[in-house]
Amino acid sequence: MKKLPRANELLWLFGIVFVALGVAICSKANLGVSMIAAPTFVVQEFVAPLWRGFSVGVVEYLVQGLMLVILCVCVRRFNWRYLLAFLVAVIYGYTMNFFLWILSGVSFDAVWLRWVMLLVGDAVTAFGVACFFHTYMPLQVFELFVAEVADRYRLDLHRVKSIFDISLLVISVSLALLLFGDVTEFDWSAIYYTSFHSLGLGTLVTTLINAPLISLMSRFISRAFNDTARFPALERLLKR
Repeated sequence: MKKLPRANELLWLFGIVFVALGVAICSKANLGVSMIAAPTFVVQEFVAPLWRGFSVGVVEYLVQGLMLVILCVCVRRFNWRYLLAFLVAVIYGYTMNFFLWILSGVSFDAVWLRWVMLLVGDAVTAFGVACFFHTYMPLQVFELFVAEVADRYRLDLHRVKSIFDISLLVISVSLALLLFGDVTEFDWSAIYYTSFHSLGLGTLVTTLINAPLISLMSRFISRAFNDTARFPALERLLKR
C-alpha cells in the first residue's frame, strides 16, 4: 500500500473530526456513551432545559478546561502548551455540535440497529484517537492529563489511563444520581436497548473494545499514512 506522504497535520485534523463524529453516532444509538464523554452528556442533559445555549460542545470544552486546572494542581506546573490543548477542546466541542446537529433528525428504533450504530461509532472514534497518537500536534485535555501525570510521577501510562477512565465513570454515575435522582423510576429491564442518562450497556461494551479497536486502527494508519510533518518548523516549536 502506497502511503499518503507528510500527513502528520492531516492526521491531527482527522483525529478531531472522527472522534467528534464517532461520539455523536454513539450518542444517537442511545445505549450509553464512553466513560470519557459521559460526564459531558450527563451535565448537558441536566442544564439544557434551564439554558438553551448550553450545548454538548460547550459543556465539553468547559469540562476539559476544568480538567486542565486540576492537571496543573496535580503536576504542580503550567506549560503554555496546555492552552493549546484547551484550544483543541474548543474546536472539538464545536465540531461535535456540528455532527450532533447533522444527526439531530436521525433515530434508530430497531434494537439491533442501535447496537450496530454503537459499534460503528466506536470504530470511528477509535480511528480518530489512533490518529492523535501519530501526530505531534496538541492532544485533547483528557489524553494530555494522563500523559502528564504519568510523566510527572513516573507511573505506568496504562495504569494511569485505567484509573482515569474508572474515575470518570464513577463521576458520571455520581452526577447522574445526584442531578436526576430518578434511579428507582428507571426501567432497568430496558437497559439493553436504552440508556440511563447516557450511561448503559453501551458504555461497558465501548470500554471493553476501545483499546483493541484503537490498536487495530493504529496499525492501519501506520500502513496508510506517512506521519512525517509537513511543517517541520511548527513541529520543532511544539516539541520544545
